[in-house]
Amino acid sequence: MRRRKFLLATSAVLLGTSWRADAQRARAMPRVGFLAPGPVPFLEAPFWRGMRDLGYIEGKTLVVDRRSAEGDFARLPALATELVKLRPDVIVAPLTAAAIAAQEATATIPIVMVGVSDPIVSGLVSNLARPGGNVTGNASQSNAVVGKEVELIRQLFPKATRVAALWNPANAIHQQQMLSEALGAGARLRLLVRIGEVRTADELDRTFSALGSDRPDAVLILADVLFTTNATRVAELAIAHRLPVVGGSRNMAEAGIVASYGPDYAVIAQRSAVYVQKILKGAKPGDLAVELPTKFDLVINVNTAKALGINVPPAVLARADEVIR
Repeated sequence: MRRRKFLLATSAVLLGTSWRADAQRARAMPRVGFLAPGPVPFLEAPFWRGMRDLGYIEGKTLVVDRRSAEGDFARLPALATELVKLRPDVIVAPLTAAAIAAQEATATIPIVMVGVSDPIVSGLVSNLARPGGNVTGNASQSNAVVGKEVELIRQLFPKATRVAALWNPANAIHQQQMLSEALGAGARLRLLVRIGEVRTADELDRTFSALGSDRPDAVLILADVLFTTNATRVAELAIAHRLPVVGGSRNMAEAGIVASYGPDYAVIAQRSAVYVQKILKGAKPGDLAVELPTKFDLVINVNTAKALGINVPPAVLARADEVIR
C-alpha cells in the first residue's frame, strides 16, 4: 500500500513537472499574432516562407496565433483585441484595414504591416524613415500605381472612352485612396470612369453580367483581397462576357485577365519576415524605416487578349516583365 501511494505521488510530481516545463518552453518561444482581413494566400504563403528561411518554424521555434475576418472587415477590431490579450511579441497585419485595427488595439505591442497601400495617408505612421511608434513594415503603394493602370488601359485601347472601375466599399479606407486616383487619371486621359461596387464574391456574377450588358471599353479592378482571392472567377467571368480587364495584382493576370501592373506582393510579404526577426531580436519598430517597393511588374496575358480579339501593341509587349502565352 505504501509502495502504491509512493508511485502515485511520484507520477503526479513528474506529470506536474512535465506540464510546467512544456508551458515554460512554449512561452520561451517567440509568439506572433497574425491578423488578416480574409484569406490572403498571396501574402501569407510567402511571409511564412520568409519566416522559415530565417529559422522560425511554427510549433518548433515559434508560437503563432491566427485571426481572420473572413472578408468581414467590421470584425477586425474585435479580432485585434483578442490577439492583444494573448500578449504576442509582435503582430503581423497584412493590408491596410488589418494594420489600422491592430494599431487601434495596442500602442505597445510591435506591429509589422504588410503591403499597406499608403501608411502615411492611413495614419499608421507619420514618417517613413523613422516611424517612431509601434508600427513599421512595408507598403505596396497600390494607390500610387492606379494612374499607371489607367494609362495602360489607354495604351491597350487607344480608342477607349468608357472604363468601369470595380472597388470593394467594405474595404473603404484602402479602396477610396485608389478610387480617387482612378477618377483623376480618367479625367486626365479623357476617359469616363464609372464606378461599380462589389462587396462579396457572391456579387461578382451579377456585376459582370451587368457590365456585359453595359459594354465598357475596359474594366479596371482596384487591388483588393476580395478580387485577388477570387482571381480565377474574375478571369472566367471576364472572358465569358468578353470584357477586357486590367488589374493591379500579378496573380490576376496569371489567372486570365488581360493585364496587370503593380508591385510583387510575394516579395513584399517575404521581406516582412525580416522586420519580425529584427523585432524579436530586440529592435524597436519605431526605429525601423518603412520599406517601399522598388519594382513594379507589367504582366500581359496574350492568351486572353487573343481570345477577346485584342491586338496588344508591340510597344506594350516590349516593356512587359512577363508575357503569358
